Amino acid sequence: MNLENTTGSVYLNGFHLVGPGFSNDKLGKLILSGAEPWVSTELEKMVPTCLPANERRRTTPIIKLAIQLAQLAVKQDTEIASPATVFASSDGDFSIVDKICSALCETGKNVSPTQFHNSVHNAPAGYWAIAAKCQLPSTSISAGDASFAAGLLEAMTQVMSSQQPVLFVGYDYPAPFPLDEKRHFDFPFGVAMLLSVNRSAKTSAELSYREISNHEPSDCVATELTKILKDNPFAQALPLLECVVRKESKLINIPYYDQSSLTIQVSI
Repeated sequence: MNLENTTGSVYLNGFHLVGPGFSNDKLGKLILSGAEPWVSTELEKMVPTCLPANERRRTTPIIKLAIQLAQLAVKQDTEIASPATVFASSDGDFSIVDKICSALCETGKNVSPTQFHNSVHNAPAGYWAIAAKCQLPSTSISAGDASFAAGLLEAMTQVMSSQQPVLFVGYDYPAPFPLDEKRHFDFPFGVAMLLSVNRSAKTSAELSYREISNHEPSDCVATELTKILKDNPFAQALPLLECVVRKESKLINIPYYDQSSLTIQVSI
């Protein structure tokens, strides 16, 4: 993906964070504004009410995380009820990978049909299409530690090219043992951003692509948030959203591939 020959901006018309210490939108914005300190707390059980009960029972924790994020972000702008989507996760559903691999090691090799159904990387996007009755295009991305930057770049590109709103949802969930020894996240974390080509009453910031550079990734103003930036790939959203909430226009450098950074201009 490359926006070097693309001009224009997208507008952030709503966002939602899910992670320890970010139990609701109000508290999350107080933390990002500096009015409240971030304190790690256990993540509450997620129950995405937009999913029918039968579908909800088939989901896994990471799918629930993704759907909860999408549901709460879309609620912030009722004029954009069912946009096209970009879903991103650095490694996908580790719990399903673990269960399928364990089943394949057993006599009979009985893999659950539901687990097999959930094993594809775009399973959360499929569940969201059911929940939102969305028939618009959807993209699912995996880009390792660069997944937040890659997903945001893809979503911005789609908004600019299609001139239509896009919902970007990024999420990662800790792996069970023994996968956790090879790919460790300290906690579940996710972010959803509703992006549009049009400014509206819901717009909180204008986001513009600048360059792929060798600049150092941006830190948060709040030191306690800076400490968690590397604990989950999608915590890398915090410096950008922190300046949105603080109403500060600035350049934000987000970790990308091969020690490069994606530079985004945030304008309030």
